[in-house]
Amino acid sequence: MTQTETWTVGRLLTWTTDYLRKKGSESARLDAEVLLAHARQCQRIELYTAFDQEPDESVKAAFREMVVRRAEGTPVAYLVGHKEFYSMDFRVNPDCLIPRPETEHLVVAAIDAAKALSKVPAFASDPKPRTLAVADICTGSGCVAVAIAKHIPNALVFASDLSEPALAVATHNASQHSLSDRIQFFSGDLLDSIPADKSVAKFDIIVSNPPYISQSEYEQLSKSVREFEPKSALLSGVTGLEISERLIAQANERIAAGGFMIIETSPMLAKQLAEVFDQHPGWTIQPTIKDLQGHARIVIARRVTT
Repeated sequence: MTQTETWTVGRLLTWTTDYLRKKGSESARLDAEVLLAHARQCQRIELYTAFDQEPDESVKAAFREMVVRRAEGTPVAYLVGHKEFYSMDFRVNPDCLIPRPETEHLVVAAIDAAKALSKVPAFASDPKPRTLAVADICTGSGCVAVAIAKHIPNALVFASDLSEPALAVATHNASQHSLSDRIQFFSGDLLDSIPADKSVAKFDIIVSNPPYISQSEYEQLSKSVREFEPKSALLSGVTGLEISERLIAQANERIAAGGFMIIETSPMLAKQLAEVFDQHPGWTIQPTIKDLQGHARIVIARRVTT
């Protein structure tokens, strides 16, 4: 982009789309639109009614800086500071993973589990469903915890993460969506971070999007993921199952009878993860949920009631 040419919104989008595509972006047009809308402080749709307008120099300067950083690999969500997840807007930064569409299936599965647990018999004297205790482990930005709290009104959510900076982001997001009164955050190792004597002894639903990338997979991740998103939230270990295995072992003592455990994993590990549950008595495997690409993504197990 040279300073002497007239750079209208339309021309900026066209040039930037071509530039980012050459730099390897698989969503170059979307990237360009999101960045320019952020620089103009407007909605993306407003760009289409401003194609012939030339942004002022401060907007173009801010846009150029973001485009350069995007070309270097910085994810768009980190550049603009937020990301949509389950039709809700969440603050994100390099302290936490960027919410992904695949993880929305984790929320859907939790909602379905809550419906199964909240059914009130027709003859019940109290027609209201009981309160459900839900744990969100490795909460990161808190997107799963917040979405669950919003869409399961009778849920109290207990969310944990090892990263204090990530928990700060999650706490903000809970407050932003006016759900702080129904979500408690804990710092520490998986379920062990939530003390049974001070919060809840047994959970009705445990959900988690834990680190599940193996060492060999990690080395093959795209630059924008490997070099910019937190390694501790991605890499599980040599096999990719290490964190999930420890979580399931902890859940044996913390899941209520009839409760559900719902874990996101790599499609390459879904079968092995189901086999981990089989190694522990008292679980029955539910149908695995596939993502929009048809890949096995969400493994669900239910605690046997008898």
